Amino acid sequence: MEEIHIASQILFQLGPIPVTNSILATWLGMAVLIGVVALATRQLSMIPGTMQNAAEAVIEALYGLVQQVTLDRAKTKQFFPYIATFFLFILILNWTGLLPGFGSIIAHTGSGEFPLLRAANTDLNTPLAIALISVLGTQILAISALGLGRHMRHYLHFVPTFEGVINFFVGLLHILGEVAKVLSFSFRLFGNVFAGEVLLIVISFLVPYIVPVPFYALELFVGMIQALVFTMLTLVFLTNATMVHETEGSH
Repeated sequence: MEEIHIASQILFQLGPIPVTNSILATWLGMAVLIGVVALATRQLSMIPGTMQNAAEAVIEALYGLVQQVTLDRAKTKQFFPYIATFFLFILILNWTGLLPGFGSIIAHTGSGEFPLLRAANTDLNTPLAIALISVLGTQILAISALGLGRHMRHYLHFVPTFEGVINFFVGLLHILGEVAKVLSFSFRLFGNVFAGEVLLIVISFLVPYIVPVPFYALELFVGMIQALVFTMLTLVFLTNATMVHETEGSH
């Protein structure tokens, strides 16, 4: 039975940078995403072909989703590239991790024998990096929309009154909330994808061949749901970050 490791394994070094099997899988996912986009946009036409039609359907669905949350055309145009990139990147990483060869192709290194490819989101470092980009990106876009001073008053704004003291401590709780978002995003994505990988390994070992097929279909669905949940939470937090400030600014 294939061994289950929490940490990813180092395959080689690029100068001082260690390259793990999960990083290699991330690069593969990026290459797949870039390749699909290149094929879909290679010959743009008013009468789209299959690839262009599929790409347009996905983009329209995501754009409509952002519009439904923001209810603001200007914000939709600003947030859409950020949100769509999150969804597609996480989805591709989740789905490529189910391809044949992940976990089964072995690389021989100086430290031992390890899988050449490991699903990127089963390494906590990847979900953590995505979560940090989500939270920091939300802050940057909020500052861009509202200005630094107006945005920071939501977190650090002290007035020497009783209400001002209360608001100061509420602001500190908001800062803790941003840290909690990073942890929540990271462990939710990591936990679900890692649990799915463990399930597939166990099922494939106990009952190989035909029986694992429905579980692979289930993991395709779970991979899409996890990408959608991460994306929707990011979108809601981003929209809320601007709406709250706008409301405060009107008082």
